[in-house]
Amino acid sequence: MDKKCDLSKKHCVPCRGGVPPLKGRELENLLKELGNGWRVMSEHHLEKKYLFSDFKRGLAFTSRIGGIAEQEGHHPDILLTYGHVIVTLWTHKIDGLTESDFILAAKCDEVSEANEP
Repeated sequence: MDKKCDLSKKHCVPCRGGVPPLKGRELENLLKELGNGWRVMSEHHLEKKYLFSDFKRGLAFTSRIGGIAEQEGHHPDILLTYGHVIVTLWTHKIDGLTESDFILAAKCDEVSEANEP
C-alpha cells in the first residue's frame, strides 16, 4: 500500500436509499485519500485489479475480502481469474458511490498487503 489510509479504520454504514450518490469533488477527495490504483468509473463505481502469481493466491484474497464484506455488510463484485482479481464496488441501493465503498476498498488493500509474500 502506498500510504496508510484512515478509511480502512472506519466501518461501512448500511445505505437505506434516498440519499444522493457522491459526485465531483467529494469523489475526487475520497479517491485521493484511498489512492493505491483504484479508479472511479463514470462517477458510478470503484474498480481495481489485483495481480497474483497464481490462482491459489487470488482465491485466498477473494475469500478474505468476502469475509470482510460479510462483516461490513457491504458486498463487492469480485471477478477471479488466473493471476488476477478485479474488485468492483458501488452502493446498489442508490446506484452510485458512498463513503462505504471507499471504506471497503481500503480494507481490500489492507488484505492485499497482508497477502503478499
